[in-house]
Amino acid sequence: MKGKINNDFGDFNISLDVIATIAGSSAVECVGVVGMADVNLAKGIVRMLKNESLRKGINVILREDGSLELVLHIIVAYGVNISAVTTNLIENVLYRVESQTGLSVSRIEVCVEGVRRID
Repeated sequence: MKGKINNDFGDFNISLDVIATIAGSSAVECVGVVGMADVNLAKGIVRMLKNESLRKGINVILREDGSLELVLHIIVAYGVNISAVTTNLIENVLYRVESQTGLSVSRIEVCVEGVRRID
């Protein structure tokens, strides 16, 4: 499924993988976010993703009204204020996805899957 934009120049389709990559890149830039998490619910395993596969830690849902829902699975740094980190994360991801794609984001859910010490 693809996000669709209609304007004076024509119709544009944006892959959900591209949207997830934009969201993942902007998420890991936030202070306090160590990385994205790959969650295997069947096995109950969480592992940190490398920068090449950030989109795997994000679920992008295209709603019928054309808006997006994002679910981000993150790992935070030990000792940070998780509420402040997630608020900053939501604002950053919302701004980046909407400004770079032209699509509206109706909901962002952040799941903190782990805490890591920063060496």
